[in-house]
Amino acid sequence: MDARSLRALAHPLRMRILELLTLDGPDTATGLSRRLGENTGTVSWHLRHLADHAFIEEETGRGTRRERWWRAAGVSHQLNTTDFRDDPDARGPLSVYVHEIVQQHFHRVAGYLAEDWPARWRDAGAIAQWADLRLTPDQLTALNGELAGVIDRYRAASGQPAPENRPVVVQVQSFPRAERTDRADR
Repeated sequence: MDARSLRALAHPLRMRILELLTLDGPDTATGLSRRLGENTGTVSWHLRHLADHAFIEEETGRGTRRERWWRAAGVSHQLNTTDFRDDPDARGPLSVYVHEIVQQHFHRVAGYLAEDWPARWRDAGAIAQWADLRLTPDQLTALNGELAGVIDRYRAASGQPAPENRPVVVQVQSFPRAERTDRADR
């Protein structure tokens, strides 16, 4: 993703629209506006903006001239935040983008916890944290690569239909943290 695309995407409503189209599939401006509690005209404007930057595309052959269906584009957009940290024009959009992504992740977890799942599904989910690792940057990069490899294996297998299949979100967050200095020594 380049700086222009980042600026186009870095808007809370556009990011929420893209999230809904990615997670739940195609929808119309009317359907999205109902789900988001927004004005249809506003949602329609943001849909066109997302389409102009190839984040979404119109689903041709569906709907009418007045009722256009939109879907997330089949293209993966990857953002490497380090590409933008030294660009003063991208700092604001990068901050909005990262904030919204963190909010989306938080709301997914909170939603999962608030929903009433059957015991089998509830017990299969996990919210985990391992904070006792001490790694080098190369080791952290390798860990992330291995985790992505595991997800890719399950993604390949998930295309096989089964009566119990449900959409699953996997959120992995791995990052260094600053160590707390011993306050007693101060």
